[in-house]
Amino acid sequence: MHRHRNSILTLSGVILVGMAGCDRAAEPVTPPAEPTPPVTEAAPVSATYVCDSGLTVAVAYPDPQSAQVTHRDRTYVLRSAETGSGARYRDAEVEWRSVTRDGVEQAVLSRIVEGDAAVVLERCSRPAPAPTPVAPLPTAPGAAAPASAPCKGSDLKLTNDGGDAGMGHRIAIMALRNVGAETCTLTGYPAVTLLDGQGQALTGMRANQRPGSYLRSGQAPTPVTLQPKAKAFFDLAWTVIPNEGEGETTCPTAERIRLTAPDDTAPVSLAQTFTPCGGKFDVSPIRSLAEPPVQPAA
Repeated sequence: MHRHRNSILTLSGVILVGMAGCDRAAEPVTPPAEPTPPVTEAAPVSATYVCDSGLTVAVAYPDPQSAQVTHRDRTYVLRSAETGSGARYRDAEVEWRSVTRDGVEQAVLSRIVEGDAAVVLERCSRPAPAPTPVAPLPTAPGAAAPASAPCKGSDLKLTNDGGDAGMGHRIAIMALRNVGAETCTLTGYPAVTLLDGQGQALTGMRANQRPGSYLRSGQAPTPVTLQPKAKAFFDLAWTVIPNEGEGETTCPTAERIRLTAPDDTAPVSLAQTFTPCGGKFDVSPIRSLAEPPVQPAA
C-alpha cells in the first residue's frame, strides 16, 4: 500500500511539470517592431537640377527645415544641417549640399560612408532662380485671376520645329506643346538628357544651361504661359567638330532626347538622331517665340 501511494505522488508530479511546460509554450511572443513606413506623398517639386552624369535630381522643400531629394526613382527625406555657406540637408544615408555662385546654383549629392565622410554620387547645377515678380494690382473691380500652375510632363508634347547651322555648330529649335485641357506655365530651363539607341544616357555628355549660344544672343528666363494647344520653345546647341585635343576622333550618336519640364519630374521624349561632339551641349531657357533674336556677326 505504501509503494502504491508513492507511485501516485510521482505520477502527479510528472503531470504538474508537463502542465507547467505547456503554460510556458503558450506564452505570447512579442512581434518585431513594424518598420517606419516611407513617405506616401511627396511635396511639390521646387527645383530640378541637371547632373554631370546626364541624370536629374528633383528637390522639394515641404518646410524650411527639410528637403525631399529624388534621385534614380528614390526619394530621400532629409533634415537641415549646419553649414558654413549655402544649404545642407542630410540623413543617416545621404547628404545634399547646394551653394549659389555667379548666377548658378551648384549642388552635390553624396552618400555618407562613415561619420562625416562622404562619397559623391552626383554633381549637379541649375541657373539661380530669379526673384519672383510681383503681380500688378487689378485696375478693374473684382479679384485678379489666379496664377497658372506649372506645366506637367503628362500635358506636354515635344517636337522639333526647325534649326540653324554654321561653322561646325548646330541648333535645333525644340517646341513643347500644351496638349492638356488647362492653361499652365513654364519658367526656366528644361532638364535635358541625350539617350543612345538602347535608351541609355550618353556617357560623358553634359548639358550646359545657358541663356545664349554661338548662334543665338542671350535671353534671360521669363515665365511663359501656355494656353491649351499653344507652344513654348527652347534651343539645343552643339558642335559637330571632334575635340581632338582631348583624344576625340568620332562623336557619339544620340538617338533620343528626354527632358523634364521645370518644376516637374515626368519625362517627355522625342526620337532625334544627331552627333554632338566635345562631351557637352547647350540648353537655352524656355521662351514664347520660336525665333529669338539672332546674334549679330562679329
